[in-house]
Amino acid sequence: MEFVPPFCPNRDCEQHQQPVAGFFRRHGFYVAACRPDPVPRFRCRTCRRTFSTQTFRQDYRDRRPELNEPLFKSLVSSTGYRQFARIVRMAVGAAQRKARKIACHAGFLHENLSTHLPVGRTFVLDEEETYEQASIRTVTMPLVVEKEHWFVVTTAVGSIRRLAPEGTARRNWQTRDELKHGRRPDQSAECVEAVLRALDKKLGGDRLVLRSDLKPSYLTIAQQVFGDRVTHERTSSREPRTTYNPLFVVNTTIAMSRDNCGRLRRKSWLVTKKREFLQLHMHQFTVYRNYIRKRFNRDKEDKSPGAHLRLIPRSLTIAEAIRWRQDWGQGSIHPLSTDGSWRIRDGLTGVA
Repeated sequence: MEFVPPFCPNRDCEQHQQPVAGFFRRHGFYVAACRPDPVPRFRCRTCRRTFSTQTFRQDYRDRRPELNEPLFKSLVSSTGYRQFARIVRMAVGAAQRKARKIACHAGFLHENLSTHLPVGRTFVLDEEETYEQASIRTVTMPLVVEKEHWFVVTTAVGSIRRLAPEGTARRNWQTRDELKHGRRPDQSAECVEAVLRALDKKLGGDRLVLRSDLKPSYLTIAQQVFGDRVTHERTSSREPRTTYNPLFVVNTTIAMSRDNCGRLRRKSWLVTKKREFLQLHMHQFTVYRNYIRKRFNRDKEDKSPGAHLRLIPRSLTIAEAIRWRQDWGQGSIHPLSTDGSWRIRDGLTGVA
């Protein structure tokens, strides 16, 4: 199907937000070494800027776009950068830069598709702990998961301070590290508040049921963020982790993240070097879990959590998830649109 530009990509142009019919004219084409077919070009009649079909694609200006899908698949299958780079014969630095670009795109895609969540839902909160560079530099990653369909709503990453007992070799190691780099900040409460405020924004001020363990700060922060709109159910983290445990959903999601993301595995040399890159990797895991992978293996229908919540008409393929640029917010092209005419703000009324 022939691509038709849905808007002018120039953010300062009046044809960007509310384009009129015929705002562009065709402006030839160019041939890219990495693509078999000529790429059509266009010129905006208002701002006179030129652009092409590639301007709207996630792999805009990529040198090896054919590797984007295999890279996404590898990074949500616990493969490391070096191993992927060896397999496809590319520099590990190039693989990292490509992965970070895809991860930023995944973050935009999740935010665009989950702007408004259905009301009347129960959400489960917990923190996953890992580390960056060395095991003494601990990191917390709170995440909120919707109970019924296991939809990962949001995550955040921050440093925490976990001191070993006095006199141990590990405590001496921590002391030397803090003398060199300064006292490690504890950002647990800040990150928990960030994920709960992100949840509140997606709910639009509606009531909710929130489940968590007995950590005192959860109760305080939940009341600050939601006020009397939250029903907070608390369960001891020492309860047996069976399917009857109220925290089973988030505990299993954390286990899945450790299985799918190599950097989260304990005692692994794939460990995160900088926590901001862990957050980027979690964007990819979130898109894979929410919109690509079906909810449960036992499900007969191949429907992802996002499809169950009616955020998308059906599950996405990896190719669809990384097809169109998503940094234009709700005006971005919907990932299920083949010709570019269906934008995310059109909701479920668009035609894929």
